[in-house]
Amino acid sequence: MADATVRTATSEDVPEIVRIHRDTWHTAYKDLLPDEVLTGLGDTTEAWTEAVADGQVFVAVEGAYLVGFCVAGPAPEGEVARADGTLPEDAATTALFNVLVEPRWGRRGHGGRLLAIAAQALRDNGSTRGIAWIPEADKASTGFYAKAGWESDGTVRTLDAGGRPLREIRVSGGLTLLLTA
Repeated sequence: MADATVRTATSEDVPEIVRIHRDTWHTAYKDLLPDEVLTGLGDTTEAWTEAVADGQVFVAVEGAYLVGFCVAGPAPEGEVARADGTLPEDAATTALFNVLVEPRWGRRGHGGRLLAIAAQALRDNGSTRGIAWIPEADKASTGFYAKAGWESDGTVRTLDAGGRPLREIRVSGGLTLLLTA
């Protein structure tokens, strides 16, 4: 494998982040989401430009190729609340993560490096726990987070995905993660 690194995203990375976001959703979620949802993603350039400017996006690079990203930052109260709407004691120090690696670059450690580096950065800024929402049927993501020691905390939500319900589970875990080869 060529040199693999993780770094904070720059504005020059935005077009490739947009492409990876679109293409990976079309590949990884084609059996979970209706075609009209996938084709209706639209142009996410503005949203990614803002997230990158806020310093909340990390990118994985292998050789000359940007192969994945992790967006991570303080979790909004609505994302960390329990099913009954109450907040856990650590709500103010909980971070929300979303890791996405292009499938053709999968199983090479990029996701783990992204999660570990982003977790370290958030831990250094006072976060104590991480959460991520993943489709319940997405066994690859479930396995990925389980390998990092994150597991379902029992909270679920159902989203309207173009008239088809999409059930998501929330996984949670610590921010002291070890990088493995």
